[in-house]
Amino acid sequence: MIDFLAAAIRIATPLIFAALGGILSERAGVFAVGLEGMMLTGAFAAVIGTWLTGFSAAGMVFAALGGGLIATLVAIVTVRHRADNMVTGLTCNILALGLTTYILHILSGNGRPLAIHLDPLAPWVIPGLSRIPVVGPLLFIQPPLTYLALFFCAILSLLLSRTQMGLMLCATGENPEAVFAAGSDPLKIRFLAVIGCGAIAGLGGAVLSLQQVGTFTDGMTGGRGYLALASLIVGRWNPWGAAAACLVFGATEALELRMQFMSVPVSSYIMQMAPYVIALTVLAGLGRSSTLPASIGKPL
Repeated sequence: MIDFLAAAIRIATPLIFAALGGILSERAGVFAVGLEGMMLTGAFAAVIGTWLTGFSAAGMVFAALGGGLIATLVAIVTVRHRADNMVTGLTCNILALGLTTYILHILSGNGRPLAIHLDPLAPWVIPGLSRIPVVGPLLFIQPPLTYLALFFCAILSLLLSRTQMGLMLCATGENPEAVFAAGSDPLKIRFLAVIGCGAIAGLGGAVLSLQQVGTFTDGMTGGRGYLALASLIVGRWNPWGAAAACLVFGATEALELRMQFMSVPVSSYIMQMAPYVIALTVLAGLGRSSTLPASIGKPL
């Protein structure tokens, strides 16, 4: 059971990063439909950055920059030019899928996708704490980006509820006119929030490529951006609530992998559908009562 729960936390880590980024964007009033593309670009940039420099830390920086670059395009189109958030987000996802595949082929020089294989990030054992029964193996023998995701949950929770910057961000999604009357620029706040969303979601992509797999493959996010979007809605745009929803999806995928390993007589395709079926079910049951930020999706 402890191994199962630890695996659920590791699998949920990229979803948590993407959900946290989505909270930034949607609290500021911009739908985060482009999370999938931001994650995919981050996963690609992380592998390329690590491959070029030889340092995984540099790969993480590349991931944040890659996700932030795609998010900047989204911010320009939606915030500056007032385009529809949904259409722009979906276009971002398609663009990222095609762009990463194209660049991977270009880098190879022979028309085939470049094959890069890296050693996945190893777990960090926290001395002393890792020996605590039950809690130690769950929380203190995890890869570095998992610790970073939990740290970001705490930081974003404090930012949104205890700082003037966070309150101004939330006010931009609720009543941008009041933010303008208070002397701040809601346009700038939204722009920066979307870019921040992309940078954090890009780190979620880095979890997939550097921490879980050790390589990049076409479309490797596999819809996780949409699961993260569902998680932040179910979590009521609260960092810890969204993280809890991500853990439910992570546990579902961990259970699916174990069922395949145990050769349960159920089609693997059916088991792979489970997280998305659960997401639809939860959204149908709980998502209807979610109260969106009042000005989300409305151009300034």
